[in-house]
Amino acid sequence: MTKLKFDRDEVEKVIDAIVEKTMDMDLTWDWPCGVAYYGIAYAYEVTKKQKYLDLLKARVDEYIDDLGLPPVWTVNTCAMGHCLITLYDATGDKKYWDVVMSKVDYLENEALRFGDNVLQHTVSANNDFPEQCWADTLFMAAFFLLRVGVHEKDEKLIGDALNQYYWHIKYLQDKNTGFYYHGYNNITGDHMSGFYWGRANAWAAYTMSQVGHILPEAYLYPQFLDIAGSLNEQLSALKTVQTEDGLWRTILDDEESYEEISASAGIAAAMLAKGNPLHIKYINKAIKGLIKNVTPEGRVLNVSGGTAVMKDRDGYRNISRDWMQGWGQGLALAFFAGLLKSGDSRNDGAL
Repeated sequence: MTKLKFDRDEVEKVIDAIVEKTMDMDLTWDWPCGVAYYGIAYAYEVTKKQKYLDLLKARVDEYIDDLGLPPVWTVNTCAMGHCLITLYDATGDKKYWDVVMSKVDYLENEALRFGDNVLQHTVSANNDFPEQCWADTLFMAAFFLLRVGVHEKDEKLIGDALNQYYWHIKYLQDKNTGFYYHGYNNITGDHMSGFYWGRANAWAAYTMSQVGHILPEAYLYPQFLDIAGSLNEQLSALKTVQTEDGLWRTILDDEESYEEISASAGIAAAMLAKGNPLHIKYINKAIKGLIKNVTPEGRVLNVSGGTAVMKDRDGYRNISRDWMQGWGQGLALAFFAGLLKSGDSRNDGAL
C-alpha cells in the first residue's frame, strides 16, 4: 500500500523554522502578510503550539493597536482576515472579529463587481483592473467569505462565496487541459496573454480543496459539485506536469520556465486536502522537493515575486525568485502543516 513518506520530527522542525523566519519579516497589512499569517494560523491549528499563536497575536495587536489599519480595504488586503478568524476563535477577543466583519462589509457592499456579482480583483483603492477576474481572488476573498459564512451560519455569505468559486471556474479553467489561466478580462472576453501560471493554479486548487472540509453538508449545495468537478480535473492535469524534482513550474506547461515553490506548495497542499490515494506518489515527490527549498533558518527559496497578468511568456519567466516572500512562507506552511494533519489518511469520496 502506498503511504505518505515523511519524518514527522523533521517536518515539525521545518514548520518551526519557517514560522520564526516569517515573523522576522517586516510585513505590512496586505496580501503577502495575509498569506504568510494564514500559514502560521493554520500551523497553530494543526500543532496547537501556543508559541505560534502568541507570535501571531503580538504582531496583529501591534498592527491594530499601535500602527493602525489601512484606511480602505481591497480584495488583496482582505487576505488578512484569515488569521483574524483563528485569533478570534482562540482568544474570544471581539476586536479581531470586528475587523473581520469590516472586511466582509467591504466585500459585500463596496467592492467592485461585474457580471453575475463577480468580484473584480483590486490591489489598491483605484479601479486597478477593470472587470478582470484573477485566480488570486479565490484565496484573498472567496475562501475568506466562505470561512466567515460557515462560522456565522450565514447562508447569504456562503452563497456569495460559492458564487465566486463558480464564476472563477467558468472564467478561468480551460476545459481542454484542466489548467487555470491567471486572469480573465470581461471587457475583451479573453484571458489576456493566456498562460497557465503556476501560482494561479495553486490559488484555485488549494482554495477549492478546502471547501468540502469546512462547509457542512457541502454536497447539498449545487455549486459545490462544480468545485469538486473542477478540482478533480485540475489535479488530474497537474500531476502530468510535475517535474522530476517533485515541483511545478511558474508556467505549468513550459519546460523552460523555472520551478516555483509557492505554486508547488499550494498544489501539493491541495492534493493532500483532496485525499485521493492516487495522488500519494506525487505528494511524496513534492515532500522531497519542497524540503530541499527551505533553508535551516526557515527561508523558503525560489518563490516568484508579485506577478500581474504578464504580457508574454518572458514576462512570467523573468519574474525574480531571489527574495523571501510572505506568500511563499505561508503556502509552504499550509503544505507542511497539512502533511502533519493528513498522516496516512485517505478521505477521497465520490466527489
